[in-house]
Amino acid sequence: AGKKAGASSGKKGTTRSSRAGLQFPVGRIHRLFKKRIMNGGRVGATAAGYSAAILEYLTAEVLELAGNASKDLKVKAYHSSPFAACHSR
Repeated sequence: AGKKAGASSGKKGTTRSSRAGLQFPVGRIHRLFKKRIMNGGRVGATAAGYSAAILEYLTAEVLELAGNASKDLKVKAYHSSPFAACHSR
C-alpha cells in the first residue's frame, strides 16, 4: 500500500518529527516500539509522536534545571582534554 523507502518520487517527504513540531525522532521511536512490542509489531500511529513529545518535554525540563543550578553555582564551561590537563600544571 505504501511506498518503499528507496522509491523515487518527485517531491521530498516531511518527517513526522517536523509535522509534530518536535526535535526528537518520531520515526525512530516508532521503529523501536515495533521492535519491542510483542503483539506482532502493532503500534498505534500516534503512540510514537506522543512519546517523543513527552521525552522532549522532560529533557527540556532537566536541561533547564541543570542550567539554573550551574548558574547558581557560577560554574563556567569546562572542557576536559589531554592537552588542557598537560598544560595546567
